[in-house]
Amino acid sequence: MIIITSGFSYAETKDALAPQSSVKDALALPLHTATIATVSLQESLLFYRDGMGMTVEGPIKLTQSQIDTQRKLWQIPTDIKWETYKLYRKGISQAIQIQLLVLNKPTPTIHDSWNSMELGPFSLGFPNDNTIKLDKKIRDKGFGALNVLESYPIPRTDGTTYQIDETIFNAPDFLHGVAITRGGGMAPLGPIAKDGLGGPAYSAQIIENSPQHLKFYTDVLGLEIRSDREFKSAGDKGAMNLPNGTVFRFAIVYSKGATTGHMLFVDFRNVEPVRPTNKPTIPNIGLGMWTYPVTDINEVLSNAKQYGSEIVSGVVEMDSPMFGKAKVATLRAPNGFLIEVFEAL
Repeated sequence: MIIITSGFSYAETKDALAPQSSVKDALALPLHTATIATVSLQESLLFYRDGMGMTVEGPIKLTQSQIDTQRKLWQIPTDIKWETYKLYRKGISQAIQIQLLVLNKPTPTIHDSWNSMELGPFSLGFPNDNTIKLDKKIRDKGFGALNVLESYPIPRTDGTTYQIDETIFNAPDFLHGVAITRGGGMAPLGPIAKDGLGGPAYSAQIIENSPQHLKFYTDVLGLEIRSDREFKSAGDKGAMNLPNGTVFRFAIVYSKGATTGHMLFVDFRNVEPVRPTNKPTIPNIGLGMWTYPVTDINEVLSNAKQYGSEIVSGVVEMDSPMFGKAKVATLRAPNGFLIEVFEAL
């Protein structure tokens, strides 16, 4: 595939998401892998492979040592077994990979529904050059969405605006897949291939107590808040299909110097969120872990101790099918979501 990377300038387009610092200052690099636990392999392949155009490898053969190490890192009980599939955007190394864990038996679901007000991991975002076309393709595969495609303006740093086209699909396992196109000559939110498809380029969560959460991602992982705004929902005309008049904080967090692989955090201001029954972590079904490359794993763990994070597993060495030989550790974000960090060997 030929990747479309040229023709865009952050300075020329007055992009509020332009890097604020340098890659050399980064502790955690852009989001590398999103891990989804499922018992619905065929539905997952229908959405991510046949719909979103991702390439699939698997089941990946793992040694008993690899399995035992992952079980320790992820706190998976011994009665749960899984097969691992790797989903990626062919030809685009910057895209987030999906690690799909196909479980041998059902576990509790992270979400109880596709309700956009449920707390926890919400979505994976797929930039593309024609959301109208992709919207039809995904719906023709049998997947619904929170609402019809929404087009809305976003301000540049000079006060002018550009158009976003967005559909939030109901993906398998009560997760959402977002098709998103930036118009007005703006750079896509991640590289797009010749077929017009890209990503995943970002992942989102619905949270409460956003100051605590954002402090975790900035102080522990060294990420930066690139955009922090308060929006009023378009209500039943909006992509999230929220109650009319809903106000929410919308913070966008990037690795320093990065232009993709970022996180979105939504914190409702004037309505109560929906609290799911189960914890937002693997091996519960759904999106239960984010994985980041880091430049100094010991610094991350030191930051985590100072912050007061739960460290699930200290440093272990392993050969991962997703990121190769590395020193790896796991910890929990304030909402219990699992964070995996690795330093390549």
